[in-house]
Amino acid sequence: MKAIVLTCDRYRAITEHMILKYDQLWPDHPFVFRIPCQELGGTPTNRCEYIKTPSPIRATALQLIADLEDDEWIYWCVDDKYPIELALPKIRMFVTGIQDLADASGLLFCRSKALLRRADETLFPGERQNSAGDILLERRGWNQIWIHQLLRVKVIRYLFSKMPEQIESAKLMDHFKDEIPKPPELRLYVTKENFAVFGESTHKGTINQNCYDSIVKTNIELPKWFRRPNGKSVIIGKLEAGDQPS
Repeated sequence: MKAIVLTCDRYRAITEHMILKYDQLWPDHPFVFRIPCQELGGTPTNRCEYIKTPSPIRATALQLIADLEDDEWIYWCVDDKYPIELALPKIRMFVTGIQDLADASGLLFCRSKALLRRADETLFPGERQNSAGDILLERRGWNQIWIHQLLRVKVIRYLFSKMPEQIESAKLMDHFKDEIPKPPELRLYVTKENFAVFGESTHKGTINQNCYDSIVKTNIELPKWFRRPNGKSVIIGKLEAGDQPS
């Protein structure tokens, strides 16, 4: 499965860290990470490929999926998040069984923030079950679209085609997405239970403390602009006692 990484050359160390965490936590994961590059290339492997893209964020996202069909399932993994804990037995089932959700366009297995605290505003009423009996809730809009999740290509294609050609900073994508109505046929689901914990890597161009602390334990070399953490620790999601990694 293609794993579409929204990133840029300046954040290559952050991208390498995100991919390393998947390799450590999920050694047999099925993803081939598709990494955009402008000037900084990379050596392709059986788990990574590098795609030459323009610098603008919108053009980068659309170029990464240019050769993919609308209905293809991909793993959407923005570089600003990285996995900390994964309830792998469940997540493996979500990935292998995603084709069974014929009318779905997205499945998120990290339920947190507004999808948890403001369910009446962010979720439609009602529940459905997947083939394994897990309860799924349908999302009203684009909430938590930046957390790693399974999506059909057409979701990313639609969202970014509606964004401005020039986006001055990645933070502004939150503002722009909130101005874009989600078509009802793009049905995005989230699991009722939470099955993953993610760390947030950066804030306004600076590296978060949790990401810095994680990277310094690896062989990844941080560039000078990421050598001074901002002191913030941002962790998304919490696993229930019965859903610990295995």
